[in-house]
Amino acid sequence: MLTISNLHAAYGKVEVLHGISLDVPKGQVVTLIGSNGAGKTTTMRAISGMIRPKEGTVSLNGKDVTGLDSHRIARAGLAHSPEGRRVFATMSVTDNLLLGAFPRFTRSRPRGDIRADLERALELFPRLKERQTQLAGTLSGGEQQMLAMARAVMLNPEVILLDEPSMGLAPILVDEVFRIIERLKARGVTMLLVEQFAAAALNVADYGYVLENGRIAVHGPAEKLKNDPAVQAAYLGGGQAH
Repeated sequence: MLTISNLHAAYGKVEVLHGISLDVPKGQVVTLIGSNGAGKTTTMRAISGMIRPKEGTVSLNGKDVTGLDSHRIARAGLAHSPEGRRVFATMSVTDNLLLGAFPRFTRSRPRGDIRADLERALELFPRLKERQTQLAGTLSGGEQQMLAMARAVMLNPEVILLDEPSMGLAPILVDEVFRIIERLKARGVTMLLVEQFAAAALNVADYGYVLENGRIAVHGPAEKLKNDPAVQAAYLGGGQAH
């Protein structure tokens, strides 16, 4: 579904990713964990076209999308829910969601039943259903995070990139975000998840990769990584159990 091979990425002359490779199979949740500064967000940005890789390939559904503009990668079926949410603050919740479906309105993605998908998204995110007409900028941080995730779902994508969906949220909202990820997984949505709460991410994921200093240090089935003493010592301490 999504295959990254020997990916190198840099900001100016500073190389952040040193040849990483990972696979996100159809219908699975794959998580990328690692400490701050390891290169997790850079990986997401390189996949979705926000920065151009220096080297390597990004393949979506067998199509090479390496280095394409973000809007072309979105049309190919990749949705990115970015770190920091980035909602359209002066637009309503509903209009934010419909913007997520924009490539479907223009027929550059299969159109399907957009209204029915909007209803489904609001059922999946009940907090948003209560606030459909509210301006996105007036939502709480947790509600904005849910809006960013729901907006990604509205593309009806092949793969969703979720970058730090729990960042800055109160514990009760972190739990809700992970419940939503589990519901999306149950619906067969393919996801690549970058998450600071490594234990919670491994609980919901099928497979995991540990990124250290721009390189994949270890990878394997999520259950195996959860029980790996080195991974536990480095990433699963400090009250991150979920």
